[in-house]
Amino acid sequence: MENPVRRQRSPGIKFLGTVLLAAALAVPLFMVYALVWDRQDQSRTARATITQGWGGSQIVTGPVLVIPYEENSVETTVTNGQEVRQVKRVTRNLYLSPKSHDVATAIEPERKKKSIYESVIYAASLSGKASFAMPDDLDRRGIEVENMKFDRAELHFGISDARGLQNDSRVVANGKPLTTKPGAGLQASGNSGFFTFVDWDGTGTLDVDWSYGLRGSETLSLVPRGADTEWTVTSPWPHPSFSGSFLPASSDVRDDGFTATFAVSDLALGEDLLSNSNPGAPLIGGPDIVPVYERGGVGPSMAASVGLVEPVDLYSQIDRSVKYGFLIIGFTFLAFLMFDIVAGASVSAPEYLLTGAGLVLFFVLLLAFAEVIGFAAAYAVASIAIIGLVTAYSAAVLKSWKRAKFIGALLVGLYALLFVLLSLEALSLLIGSVLLFFALAGTMYATRNVDWQGIGRTTGEEFRP
Repeated sequence: MENPVRRQRSPGIKFLGTVLLAAALAVPLFMVYALVWDRQDQSRTARATITQGWGGSQIVTGPVLVIPYEENSVETTVTNGQEVRQVKRVTRNLYLSPKSHDVATAIEPERKKKSIYESVIYAASLSGKASFAMPDDLDRRGIEVENMKFDRAELHFGISDARGLQNDSRVVANGKPLTTKPGAGLQASGNSGFFTFVDWDGTGTLDVDWSYGLRGSETLSLVPRGADTEWTVTSPWPHPSFSGSFLPASSDVRDDGFTATFAVSDLALGEDLLSNSNPGAPLIGGPDIVPVYERGGVGPSMAASVGLVEPVDLYSQIDRSVKYGFLIIGFTFLAFLMFDIVAGASVSAPEYLLTGAGLVLFFVLLLAFAEVIGFAAAYAVASIAIIGLVTAYSAAVLKSWKRAKFIGALLVGLYALLFVLLSLEALSLLIGSVLLFFALAGTMYATRNVDWQGIGRTTGEEFRP
């Protein structure tokens, strides 16, 4: 008795089924994306543990001269239905910034590891020269000199993470060494830091020389205060990142380190030298340039920031590579579909899914190996493993090593292209769109004679390409 002949699905149905199978692989891809996010979060936690007890990202500012003064304050109260005005004598603080301030910073970086995670810590030496002078227009500001308590004036230095302060702080005012005390920092640094009492009568200039050692990790930011601030930073770290509200006026980045100089004026800061407000902490890495009229004089400060970054952030690279996962899966499935429709090699749904699972596994291998041997080496290991696996499996699915070699060559090209896209972030959209155009054109050409609605050949018919 002759076996019944089973007819195959139409090319259109095969195409639709392949699209649905590719879309189903979005679930494991999103799971891989979540895994990358989880490992990145673990890395942040590990880095925070590394820096605990050493010092985190530091924000420094000062010196700022804080001078108490007295003024009359009118308070209105209601007693027995009548308004009563009372005049009270209150004490407030004036914040005087230097008219010129030169800061020099030398950063010595060090890598510190915990398990497979690594963080960049540093020891910085900061020194500076600041010159203070009382403004000539105090009367226009409604401030009387005789109400100012110069005998209670203090110099404040702000450091965001006081754990990193060393015991070598030094402050000299008009040639007289001063004793530093902990606490009483500035609001821009979270009110932590150190201060010293200063003996000055408000006449002439107050010249201050200062220096201290500071430990921190990853970034160091300076909140400039004064009419003219110049900040020079040197370090043997070859991969600096400059961010914040101000970029360096000049910089020299070399393989053996960098030198950068920031120059900031009070016009750029939008702050007066004398103020009765204390600006808050800067929004490092965010929209920290906020006009003075919106800040009301007490909002965020502006800062210049120097980061000691790794040249390649492996989690960022892997995160971007996962987003290109559909590109690799789509092109591989498209090649299988063309062999199925045009060349007559029957590919079943489980075979599509197993191939897709291998392509998704590439990103898991990439993540696992990158944390141990680095991104580039991990990319090579993962791509070679998956290309070999899928190529060998394709030989069985497509019933031909010649066709399997085509799949292998396609994957080699796709993984090489993906590596280029990850390296050339600015051109990734251009390269990707051109590639998709040629892929669409090739598919249109290869299927130009396919009857998408017709019924394919029956099982058992001899295929003649």
